[in-house]
Amino acid sequence: MERLQKILSQAGIASRRASEELMTQGRVTVNGAPVRELGTKADPAVDDIRVDGRRVKSAERPRYVLLNKPKGYVTTRSDPQRRATVMELLKAVREYIYPVGRLDYDTEGLLLLTNDGELAAQLTHPRHEVARVYEVKVAGVPDAHDLSRVAKGVPIDGRRTEPAHVEMLEGKDDRHATLRITIAEGRNRQVRRMFDSIGHPVDYLRRIAIGPLKDPKLKPGHWRDLTPGEVAALKRSAKPVGLPKPREGAKAAASNGTTPKTERARTAGSKVGTTRPKVSTPPGRSERPTKRRPRRS
Repeated sequence: MERLQKILSQAGIASRRASEELMTQGRVTVNGAPVRELGTKADPAVDDIRVDGRRVKSAERPRYVLLNKPKGYVTTRSDPQRRATVMELLKAVREYIYPVGRLDYDTEGLLLLTNDGELAAQLTHPRHEVARVYEVKVAGVPDAHDLSRVAKGVPIDGRRTEPAHVEMLEGKDDRHATLRITIAEGRNRQVRRMFDSIGHPVDYLRRIAIGPLKDPKLKPGHWRDLTPGEVAALKRSAKPVGLPKPREGAKAAASNGTTPKTERARTAGSKVGTTRPKVSTPPGRSERPTKRRPRRS
């Protein structure tokens, strides 16, 4: 018996976090009954587990597909508004793969789809800081101050964006400018909203790189499988880039082979003037100090 979200992730349905969302939306059933409670356990060898009515099979071989998404497609497996989805461009793929991250309906460019739930979770988690590179055409020509604001971060929904790398490309005129921007976040419509905040709305947006993945020869609407070397490079890029720094006391204690608590106890009495010499007590006498009687005047 394993947690349901883990079963879905191992089967390549979605990452564990996305699988939890599927459960809370009532799209997951076990033996015909919807399961919304997180932490519910099941046995994939015995139970009938389904997502959107489709039977979840045991873990499939990993599949990694790179698609050059054209405009006019939604980045999802199904759309309630019945708009065209990116899955319609991948009908020859039999594995149950899903998009890693999103590209807007009007945005073009590289999109990764896979059934590797663990890698998908790593690529979409901000802690891993996998760079995404976009080519942007904006209205007007941003000046150096505008570009500096975007690079340092602008507020979106009350939270400032992480630092970005922005550079102006050739081909600008009085009405438009083309730029390249690199970010390591994946917030909703982030690039468009960043340039909206400086008064230069986006006219055209295309993703040209996902971490180490690039393919300028891949035509819009076409796809291909990643090579083993590309998969390995992508997994290396998805590793966490940093851990919380230890406190000074913990760092010193670690170098001495002690815990912070024992380090404090060890050093507490080492300061000048803070310790007293131990006085031996003669046999038969109590260590408790005796109260002196006041002397009569």
